[in-house]
Amino acid sequence: MALTGALALSLMTGCAQGGAAGAGSDTVTYWLWDSNQLPAYQACAKDFEKRNPGLDVKITQMGWADYWTKLTASFIAGTEPDVFTDHIQKFGQFADLNVLEPLDDLGIDESAYQPGLAANWTGRNGHRYGAPKDWDTVALFYNKKLTEKAGLAAEEMGGLAWNPEDGGTFEKAIAHLTVDRNGKRGDEEGFDKNNVKVYGLATGGAGDSDGQTTWSPFAASAGWKYTDKVRWGTEYQYDSKTFQEVVDWYFGLAEKGYLAPFTDYTDGANPPNAQVASGRAATAFDGAWMISTYYGTKGLDVGTAVTPAGPTGKRATMMNGLADSITKNAHNKAGAKKWVRYLASDECQKTVGGYGIVFPATPGGTAAAVAAYKKKDIDVSAFTGPVADKKDFTTFSFPVTDYAADVYALMRPAMQDVFANNAPVKGLTKTNDQINFILGQ
Repeated sequence: MALTGALALSLMTGCAQGGAAGAGSDTVTYWLWDSNQLPAYQACAKDFEKRNPGLDVKITQMGWADYWTKLTASFIAGTEPDVFTDHIQKFGQFADLNVLEPLDDLGIDESAYQPGLAANWTGRNGHRYGAPKDWDTVALFYNKKLTEKAGLAAEEMGGLAWNPEDGGTFEKAIAHLTVDRNGKRGDEEGFDKNNVKVYGLATGGAGDSDGQTTWSPFAASAGWKYTDKVRWGTEYQYDSKTFQEVVDWYFGLAEKGYLAPFTDYTDGANPPNAQVASGRAATAFDGAWMISTYYGTKGLDVGTAVTPAGPTGKRATMMNGLADSITKNAHNKAGAKKWVRYLASDECQKTVGGYGIVFPATPGGTAAAVAAYKKKDIDVSAFTGPVADKKDFTTFSFPVTDYAADVYALMRPAMQDVFANNAPVKGLTKTNDQINFILGQ
């Protein structure tokens, strides 16, 4: 969600004052959005309170959309929490608006976390604004019943490759998994692409500016990068020939009838996991945060596979990591720093990992999560493998730049136009010029 001009003006002129309303000096207020993680952090809070007599942690959980709306509104009203779960695409703008507390004095050791996670939370000014919390990667979920019926073994699903010319074995696989209303598969003569019963690949929408669970694994495995620098780039590269070829091929799968159409996706109502669970789609790219959802769906026998190898010879996945940030006007700043330091510790992250919901940022926390998933008979190697194997995999981060909300506002309709209306991909060059103009201001 974009910060409005009014909000930006209010924050930059210092109108937001006072910290979280109703919190006592012995209370630390903490906001998060994932209900699945709430029990794990309640357990951490209980241990933290034992270690810090006199300090209480008050946790508030709300859904993703409400979370960001209420958080930004709280900065205006002066009712912001002491600590909140931060997202890499949000923190840059929050830091620029001076609503985050620098965390340089917490003594965060970057080597104590999975590579790259801590570095992402350093602002352009060199100050740290987030303590590493967890990480996730993307893999291909598939309905075993449908893949077995199509004669596709797990080994084949895990060994797929693609290219923008003919789609490679990946396109062949999802074409074969696609079935029309008459029982014809996508690779059979007489297939009716206008009357599809089961799509080979679920849609995750247009992917907007990052394509985390849509086109990004393909673009990255073709050698493309979002910006000219790993962090705080000054030029986006949506005008790249490579990028536009990838997007043209990817959304072209919908034209062929293999990828569920744009209209099948409704954020919150019909996401990829729902399409797979309903039998509308055979496979879906999705993030590690969805593991428990897929495997916990009654009647769905699901498997996972690594992303397809691309023209570079490597498989690619975004590796995102959340962090905990402290607000500039935190009511209990001293308590907040103690809480964030504890949240970033191996003790808390092992506790979180033990719930088998996410992969915590420390190696110890990750190991605890892998063990917890194993107890549930869930193989998570499709998600952990890319982090450990740098020879065959490449991982990359969300683009970290200024004006992230503006980039999103420009790219979202442009990408939707390509997917939903078959707009020429060359039109993205104009959008890219507009974005780089804003960054150059």
